[in-house]
Amino acid sequence: MKDNARDYGKTLERDFSGLKIAVLALQGAVSEHMDCVGRCGARALHVRRPGLLHEADGLIIPGGESTTIGRLSRLFGFREEISAFAAAGKPILGTCAGAILLAQRVEGQDPIIPIMNITVQRNAFGRQRESFETELDIPALGAEPFCAVFIRAPLIKEAAEGVEVLATYNTGIIFVREKNLLATAFHPELTDDLRMHQYFMGIALEHQHSVTSSLNGHQASA
Repeated sequence: MKDNARDYGKTLERDFSGLKIAVLALQGAVSEHMDCVGRCGARALHVRRPGLLHEADGLIIPGGESTTIGRLSRLFGFREEISAFAAAGKPILGTCAGAILLAQRVEGQDPIIPIMNITVQRNAFGRQRESFETELDIPALGAEPFCAVFIRAPLIKEAAEGVEVLATYNTGIIFVREKNLLATAFHPELTDDLRMHQYFMGIALEHQHSVTSSLNGHQASA
């Protein structure tokens, strides 16, 4: 699903070399996200056990089997650690299954890590054989269309108070932001377009700068 012939430009590219981005490595498209992080210039952290997240400036929860990722995240104690990570203002990107993990409401099941004010319907776009790609207009990522890959994708049925809708498909919500939290129904890591990861890491960079400025302010006043 990669498209090496296409030039996506540099509109969102910044210096991300000082960032450490964790990828939750319990199951799913882990290596693809790590590759995207590395190609953006940041350091990717392969995280399979709690305790490593404190080193990270941002966290990506990849697509895969939401039931499996949810079960393992509970087993290894990630639920509390990810909730604390979000509460600290650090950004989290949940893609496909990752969006299901972050949702406060999941139709037909209990929520897993309920930190984002959205309602999600699992497998809303059909089974594996009904996977597809489509071009989306996502102004937050620039003027050029973004190629979105849908594989057993969920649908964000409701974006409640405080959640900004960043993209839709056939009137259905597929990309949202709530402060430092991002969720997509599609797989941005399965194309060569790095703009989604750059957008996410831009949020991580801004948070890093704000923390540094705050620490410097406290030191100066002391």
